[in-house]
Amino acid sequence: MRSGARLRRWVARARLSSLRTTFTVSFAAVAAAVTVLVGFLSYDAAARLVRVDQQTVFEGVVQDLLDEVRHSALTPADFATADADGGPRDELIRPSGTVVQVLGPDASVVDRGHPPLPVGADDRRIAAARTAGQLVEHRDVDVGDGMYRVATVSLGDGRGAVQIAQEFSDTEDLLRELQQRTVLLVGAVVIAAGLFGWWLARRITSRLVRLAGAAEDVARTGRLGIQVPVAGYDEVARLGRSFDRMLGRLAQSEEDQRRLVQDAGHELRTPLTSLRTNISMLRRIDELPPAVRGELVADLAQESRELTDLVNELVDLAAGQSDREPLQRVALADIAEDVAVAARRRTGRAVTVRVAGDTVVDGRPGALQRALSNLVDNAAKFDRGGSEPIDIVVTGAGMPVGASAGAGTGVGSGAAVRVEVLDRGPGIAEEDLDRVFDRFYRAPDARSLPGSGLGLSIVREVAAAHGGDPFARRREGGGSAIGFTVSGGDGGSGG
Repeated sequence: MRSGARLRRWVARARLSSLRTTFTVSFAAVAAAVTVLVGFLSYDAAARLVRVDQQTVFEGVVQDLLDEVRHSALTPADFATADADGGPRDELIRPSGTVVQVLGPDASVVDRGHPPLPVGADDRRIAAARTAGQLVEHRDVDVGDGMYRVATVSLGDGRGAVQIAQEFSDTEDLLRELQQRTVLLVGAVVIAAGLFGWWLARRITSRLVRLAGAAEDVARTGRLGIQVPVAGYDEVARLGRSFDRMLGRLAQSEEDQRRLVQDAGHELRTPLTSLRTNISMLRRIDELPPAVRGELVADLAQESRELTDLVNELVDLAAGQSDREPLQRVALADIAEDVAVAARRRTGRAVTVRVAGDTVVDGRPGALQRALSNLVDNAAKFDRGGSEPIDIVVTGAGMPVGASAGAGTGVGSGAAVRVEVLDRGPGIAEEDLDRVFDRFYRAPDARSLPGSGLGLSIVREVAAAHGGDPFARRREGGGSAIGFTVSGGDGGSGG
């Protein structure tokens, strides 16, 4: 058994750990995807802008040189040395720090660049060209330790040519370093996201762990009174509170069930014992006088009826705790009329109905009718004189009690509909008013009368299921007023 419990706990923790791992990995994956996408787009945009800008500057320098040699007859000497006043060579160097190398008519190097630029066959052809402004470009030329773009422009009339070059390997090195830093940043963000996701998942699942532990304790021990630790206001907290309320309702239901079984067992012993005694007497019924026989048979019939009534009320009470009768709009005045008609036919007593205000509520008609019938039967049982009718008074929601239903009916209860039954019986003792709705409770004066002590407890259950309360009081001039209220809105909790 212990190994099985440990296995279940391990499985539960493994599932929660899996949830924590899933949450952590998912958080890190989303962060990684977003960071990679943003990093790639940022790097690509930056690299594109740098390369395009560098290429644009170099093309501008080449175009300026072409315009200058086409409109002026320049010689290699014009580019050979820098001019303090700003000559052609300075104009080529200043914009982008380009390398300038001057070639003579035979393509010999007149002024070597720093670093020296290679001279190829195309460059010799351009240096000997008769037309000024002819151009040849070389890309990705390896010069020293770097890569250059090289352009050679003819001066015309075979006077030579000018070579200009721009290094781009340093730019690529810069972009490569930027790429490495972007990768490192992405890695750092992914790790940070994973750690944060793990912390957040642990923070969330820690409450789930406690909730799962409470559920396991309930399953293992069967105790429903375990307190579920809940904190916060998010979905996990709502789940914990709902689970705690569910355990409370189950514990209350279990307690009600236990009390019902105990009380029913106690109450059933008396009629069953009496029945067994009388049945044992049946074996000698031929020896008994006729009067004793008749009394024995009458006792058996009475006890069997009482036992039948007790069992029926127990069934109704137990069924009332899990009633599935749907809520619907009902008029309590109509239910009172139906109960009065049935009571007149069953008891032969005069039963009147007085109604004031709107008595329509959301309720379960079968349960309400049973509760009102119990009140009328209770009044008929105790008011044996029958000199005055039994009154059923129904006061609508918001109606001042006694306005048109008859004075002296009690105190109203706000927006609730109030139902009470008035009789002129012996009344209820003051010390019994708070206990008449308890299960199986019977006042000392009523213990000799038939009944099970469950009728008024069913009234209490029905009232509670409809968001109301039962009440009982003594009437002026003798008798009792017993009834209940029903919420005039949505029918209360619905049981």
